[in-house]
Amino acid sequence: MNTHAKNGGIPSQSKGGVRRLRLGRFRGLITAVVVFAVLLVVVDLISAGPLSYFDISFLSSGGATLALTAVGETIVILSGGFDLSAGAVLSLVNVILATSMDPTNFEASITLWTLAGIGIGMSVGAFNGFFIAFLRLQPIVVTLSTMFIIQGITLLILDKPGGFVSPSLGGFYMGDLVSNWIPMPIALLVAVGLFWAWLKRTRFGTAVYAVGSDPNAAASAGLRVTWVRFGVYVVAGGFYGLGGVFISAQTGSGDPLVGNPLLLSIFAAVVVGGTRLGGGRGGPIGSILGAYILMIVVNILLVLNVSAYYSSIAEGLILILAVLAGSLSRDSTLAQQIRSATTQFQAWRAGTLASQIGGGDKRLAMQDVHAPASRVSAMPSFWSRHGETLRFALPAYVSLILVIVVTQVTLGHAIFNWTYWNSLAVLSSFLAILALGQGTVILTGGLDLSVPWTIGFCGILLAGIVQGSDAALIYALPVVLGVAVLIGLVNGLGIVWLGLSPIVVTLATNGILQGAALIYSGGTPAGFSSPLLRWFMTAKVLGVTPVVYFMIGFVVLAVILLSRTSFGRQVYGIGNSMRAAQLSGTATGRVLVGVYVLSAVCAGLVGMLLTGFSGQASLGMGDDYLLPSIAVVVVGGALITGGRGHYLGMLGGALLLTALQTLLAGTTLPYATRAIIFGSVVLGAVIALRDRREAS
Repeated sequence: MNTHAKNGGIPSQSKGGVRRLRLGRFRGLITAVVVFAVLLVVVDLISAGPLSYFDISFLSSGGATLALTAVGETIVILSGGFDLSAGAVLSLVNVILATSMDPTNFEASITLWTLAGIGIGMSVGAFNGFFIAFLRLQPIVVTLSTMFIIQGITLLILDKPGGFVSPSLGGFYMGDLVSNWIPMPIALLVAVGLFWAWLKRTRFGTAVYAVGSDPNAAASAGLRVTWVRFGVYVVAGGFYGLGGVFISAQTGSGDPLVGNPLLLSIFAAVVVGGTRLGGGRGGPIGSILGAYILMIVVNILLVLNVSAYYSSIAEGLILILAVLAGSLSRDSTLAQQIRSATTQFQAWRAGTLASQIGGGDKRLAMQDVHAPASRVSAMPSFWSRHGETLRFALPAYVSLILVIVVTQVTLGHAIFNWTYWNSLAVLSSFLAILALGQGTVILTGGLDLSVPWTIGFCGILLAGIVQGSDAALIYALPVVLGVAVLIGLVNGLGIVWLGLSPIVVTLATNGILQGAALIYSGGTPAGFSSPLLRWFMTAKVLGVTPVVYFMIGFVVLAVILLSRTSFGRQVYGIGNSMRAAQLSGTATGRVLVGVYVLSAVCAGLVGMLLTGFSGQASLGMGDDYLLPSIAVVVVGGALITGGRGHYLGMLGGALLLTALQTLLAGTTLPYATRAIIFGSVVLGAVIALRDRREAS
């Protein structure tokens, strides 16, 4: 009998290929298992004694919240989506439970409150799913808006840590399924794994992978892609809610900010667990292991007396390395970049590059110069040239006028008060500067999530160097701007040369910068702004704050940069079609790197100006600027997927949101409403100003 017959009609080489293919599908999970086992051995070696049942129970409870939340995020990512609201849902469930339970009832129903938490999460997931699946909005923008809306609602429910969670909930989830044998967190995660094993084999589970791999092919095969995407966010929200129940049981109280620091960790856990960003490959089991890998790494650092400030740096680096490791194949972007660079170098040595041959572009230019008059068409009308820009930018200015009128009616000091206009210009300068950087990134189809801690780190660095000295400002400004350029280069090169997702790279960079700021400042930023910078942001020259004069020049340069330079035209070209831009000869890699450098420089500049405005720097000083930096771009008429927008529209968005914030500050509405309104404004603007092609 021949080999072909022995193998059941399948050649041995084909069987080997199938085995390798199957092994490749589970490579990420296998790697996570190995890393997890190695880390457990390391923990055992550095511990005072062998791992006991107490140690295992402590470890299992410490990583369960992150693991449950990562499971939900994994299901979203498997479908090709993205969810930034996971941590906010965790906080919402926590505060609702902490403020709803009766402090006199120590035997609350575990089933009732668990289902309540899951239901809250699923409701938020349905909200996200509706806008993403049925209105076909970008998941990043929808979930980012939802994140800020939920954070505002959470602060309205409970504005500071407190509340009461029944001890019965803690006793159940922190206890044992079998006394001194199986900790309840492990039993819960095993139940989650079994649930996924069942769900994966259902029609819905199969559809999740199909939609994540190729939504068009899935639709052609008869799958209801819209309902699958909607269901994915609902199921994911349920897991976020379960994570909120667990952390409530663990802490015994509520904290409106408890989920905020987990955003970076959630994505790191998913990627470390072997799930591919973009969808179609991976699974929650790997994410559970990834969550515990991150937790054990942080614990090892603490045992080795490494400052906890390094934890966010470690998580950011782990996220980058995990994504990079998953992309190391012959067909990966990194491999293609290396081959492309090698080919270009060889062409340069041979003198066959287009730029070395020369003449072509110049001859074409000369042909255009000497073209016959019959070929030169008449100058199009103003409306033909700027109609689309005006159509999408004017709503921001119309809304600005309405807000100013309402401010005049309610507060009585706006239209005829020069102080109001000067203050509006000063306060809007921060968003106007960010609008150039973030707006240019969005025009290319990207997003920069490293804005908050680029602002914070640059502000803290400036204050630390200057220490209240005008003389030190001479060298402090170039140093801080140089650091901002370096941050932008890291983002840009990670995206272009390594081929990583802009969301992943900038999110990881934000975490690394947070750790760097904590290490540099020791947790308490020191130093003060120089008197000159303080004068620049608060003094008056002819009745106008000096920064306003600076902003006039900045706006002119920003308009010229995006409208009148080759760089600006290339930015729009990349946003409309990366492939077309490449075929037209645009050096897309260099332009994209330049875009992220510009964004970082703008964020760094805002960090320095904020330091001058307040007189000193503070931790988290940039946290309130992430959503607004995106909001002003979208409200100003830019398309969130890139290719459409004008800086004057973004400037209108900056003025509008600042005027709206000023109006709210003059009312009795609580501070948390600002986050809710900002999130709602962005969501509404994306719906109202989206491209018609997105709605079809």
